[in-house]
This record gives sequence, structure tokens and C-alpha cells, in this order.
Amino acid sequence: MAATILIADDDAVQRRLLENMVQRCGYDALVVDSGDAAIALLTAPDAAAVDALVLDLVMPGLDGMGVLAKIREAGLNIPVIVQTAHGGIDNVVSAMRAGAHDFVVKPVGIERLQVSLRNALNASALKGELQRIKHSREGKLTFADITSRSEAMAGVLRTAQKAAGSTIPVLIEGESGVGKELFARAIHGTGERAAKPFVAVNCGAIPDNLVESILFGHEKGAFTGATERHTGKFVEASGGTLFLDEVSELPLGAQVKLLRALQEGAVEAVGGRKPVKVDVRIISATNRKLLDRVKAGHFREDLFYRLHVLPLTIPPLRMRREDIPHLLRHFLARFSAEENRPIRGISGEAMARLSQLDWPGNIRQLENAVYRAVVMSESDQLGLADFPLAQAALSVSHEPQDHHAEPLTIEPALVSGNEIPIAPMGAAGSLAMLAANGEVRPLEEMETEIIRFAISHYRGQMSEVARRLKIGRSTLYRKLDEAADPIAGSDQTR
Repeated sequence: MAATILIADDDAVQRRLLENMVQRCGYDALVVDSGDAAIALLTAPDAAAVDALVLDLVMPGLDGMGVLAKIREAGLNIPVIVQTAHGGIDNVVSAMRAGAHDFVVKPVGIERLQVSLRNALNASALKGELQRIKHSREGKLTFADITSRSEAMAGVLRTAQKAAGSTIPVLIEGESGVGKELFARAIHGTGERAAKPFVAVNCGAIPDNLVESILFGHEKGAFTGATERHTGKFVEASGGTLFLDEVSELPLGAQVKLLRALQEGAVEAVGGRKPVKVDVRIISATNRKLLDRVKAGHFREDLFYRLHVLPLTIPPLRMRREDIPHLLRHFLARFSAEENRPIRGISGEAMARLSQLDWPGNIRQLENAVYRAVVMSESDQLGLADFPLAQAALSVSHEPQDHHAEPLTIEPALVSGNEIPIAPMGAAGSLAMLAANGEVRPLEEMETEIIRFAISHYRGQMSEVARRLKIGRSTLYRKLDEAADPIAGSDQTR
């Protein structure tokens, strides 16, 4: 899904020109004719996500400076590009002091607008990443730090936000790399315990003979090597949140003691003489189906029901492909800054191809792929050649399949054109002209169907698709984005 640019201008001609240029730059455009309408759209409870604002300074009613003031009052972190017909230095200085990111002089050319938008989006992505890292280190992560535009994630986020307002035990399930700890930290950072400790324990990384000592503590001399007293993670987290990652890996012996600690609100250190009262909120996570572990006899059923009070299942990245472009921009901004590389963006072809991959390692794998590309790239823009895994997946998809061979799972698989979330395709090689009601189908609907058929026919080779359809690649990507928006959620139910 492309970035969304809001255009606020009272001049109808200027609005149409800007809308056309924004779309030609590869972005989605929203247009309003006044400052009041812009603020209403940005602050509405169910408002669509907006990535940047192109704002006319001189408008009747609420003018550009008034809009900037309202944005600042509302605490919105949206980059604003102001446009003025005069270019007076006083207007520009006032706007920049009021929080504008950049300015352009009417009539703006497409090259100047493209540079300004790209810089604004990159700066916004970098600011968001730096804020997320800062909040993570300070233990103040909130749901605002989670990057997602997916309908599949919207329900999970709503449930998690409700959970944050109580101390209900939460069990987070999801594949490795989907961001389970990020959700746990956001629940903690949004709740009443935000100022208290957040203690994370990876249960799968603790040797079996040390699990009880690490969780519940030990007294000096309790066992060989116990030269000092250790309080344990439960006591460390008292008053705050204890995050038990990979809880399904706990040995059965430790599960019994964990269940007792949860029931009684107290822990007994190894070698201790009396229990110690603790007040902790438990959030647990696993990359396995915990109920399956219960059925297999590897996890206690009574402990399962203690932890499985409010379950959250985070969908894998392949079920929320519309998040991939936004994650790519955020990771690119962060790694470009960390590595001091002047990389200005990712090509449309690379963005489209990366959005088609399955990403079995989810967000963690995507993050590492961008990190490698930033370090190894020799250009100021990341292209398909900077992502060998995408090229490898494409070459594998073109090779004859040996159904007796072991499946390859190391690299992300490239899905077919049928998996791209746009309108359904009719029978191969044919196009229905009439709808079910006997009326001629809309031209836009048939165009979308043709594009999808071409992507499937040419196996995701976007350059070949654009050449055969006799349109530019940027136009192809824009049409894909436009087609994906209305039914973005339909791909999530597969």
C-alpha cells in the first residue's frame, strides 16, 4: 500500500494538479478544500491514515498557519509541506517555526514536489523509528509505536488495547519474528503499571536445572555454585509486568511451581524458608499452539487455563502484506541513519517484489534483509539487485518442480499473481463484459482484472507486465495500490 498524501487547497484547479502529481509520484491522494476539513479528517476517530500533508497557507476560514497550530495542539506527528503563491520569506519562516517540514512555491513542478514528499516521508519514518527505539529502551512503548495498516492487525490491536487497561493474563501466540514482545511491551507501556518494571524471560533459553532459580530466586548456598543470594525474576518484576517468552518450553517441574506462584501470588526461592509475596502482571508468549502442547502431554492443562485467559494471535507478515511497504520505509530510514548511508528510497519494482514474498521469518527477516541491502548497496536507491533473496525466490519459482524433493524453506517464496490482493480474476484468457445483473461492468473493474491476469501470466515479472500492457512501471504500481485499497482485508482471511 502506497503512502497517503492529504492535499488541502481552496483552489479547485490547484487541487486537481496536485492530486495528479502526487499520484504520478506513486502515492495515494486525499483532497480537501479547506483547513477545517483537513483538521476534521486528521482528527476523526475512524480517520484513514495520512502520511504527509500538502497545505496551502492562504485559505478562507482556517488558513495554513491555523492548521499548523491545530496539528500541534492535537499532538499529530504528520510532516507538513506548505505551499505559497508568493514565496515571501516571512511567510516561510513563520510556517517552518510553526512546525512545517518544507515549503514549495506555486505552481510547483513535479520534480520539486517529489523530492519534498520523499524527504518528508523519510524524515517521518526515521523520527518514528528513533522514537520507538527510545521508548523501548525506557520501557515506555505504546501501541502508537506499532507500525501497521492491516485490517488483520486492527482487531488484534483493539483487543490488546482493552487488555492494557486491566491486569488480565494475556497469552500472545504467533510465528517467530511477528513482534510478540513488542505487543507485550505496548500492553505494559499503555497500562497502569507503565512506570513499574517490565521483566522479560526467554523460557526456551534457560537450562532446565536453572529455571526455578532464575524465575523464583535462590538463597546463598542452596546448591553448588550459589555463592550469592538471587531474588529471581518474579521479585524483580513485582509491581510491574513479567513477560514469559516461549512459555511452552518450560519443563513440567517448573510448570508446577509456576502454577502455584500464580495461584497464591507468592514465590518460594530455592533453599528459602518462607514464601515471598509478589504482585506481577503475567504476559506469556509462544510460537507454538499451546493447546497442542497440552494435548501432547508437554504442558499442564491447569497452567494453560491460567495463562490462556485472554489470547492474542498475531498474524504472520504474509497475511498482512499491506504492512510491508511501511515497514520497509521505517527500516530503511533507521539503517540509513545508523550506517550513515545517503539512501533516499526503494525502487517501485523492488517494493512490489518484496511485497509478494512470504517472509517465513516475518518482520525480523524483513528487517535483516533491509539492513543487508543498506550496507551492501552501491547506489542512492535500493533496487531489486540489492535483495538477493527476492531474486532467488523468483528463480526458484521458474524452475521445474520436483514433487519428490524436500521443499525449500530458507528463502521467502514468491507468490503468484493470484495472491496479490486485488480484484478476483475471471477464467484464464477471457474477460466478462457484463455483470451478474446484465449491465456492462465498470471500466476500472475490468482494467484491474486485466492487470491481475497479466501479473499471473508473467509470473510476477513487473517489468514484463508493464511492457506488455504498454504502461509505465510507476503507473502499474499505482494501479495496483489503488486496486488493493478497497479490499485490503479480503486477503487476510485466507
